Amino acid sequence: MKLLFAIVSDEDSSILADNMNRNGFSTTKLCSSGGFLKSGNTTFLIATEDDKIEQALSIIRETCKSRRRMIAPEKLPGSFGSFNMAMPVEVNVGGATVFILNIEQFLKL
Repeated sequence: MKLLFAIVSDEDSSILADNMNRNGFSTTKLCSSGGFLKSGNTTFLIATEDDKIEQALSIIRETCKSRRRMIAPEKLPGSFGSFNMAMPVEVNVGGATVFILNIEQFLKL
């Protein structure tokens, strides 16, 4: 048995929850925020059998697409020193970051 931690954009979280549930996966959603752009994310906890990992990953891939967004420079981390950026910057957002862990024991009480 495996535990998937799937960190996705808030924009994709409702659709992903529906798609996972529709395909028989139980999920737990946690609110989280990204460290780079400090934008809203949702972290899904998904426990599943080893033979269903690829199906779960396929649903995540199909649902959580990466996209380009214009971001105000003041939202970008780091110091630009004397360089003053007045123009928005285009960055990739969305997609998913997934961690897969072995579950030693699973109890549903």
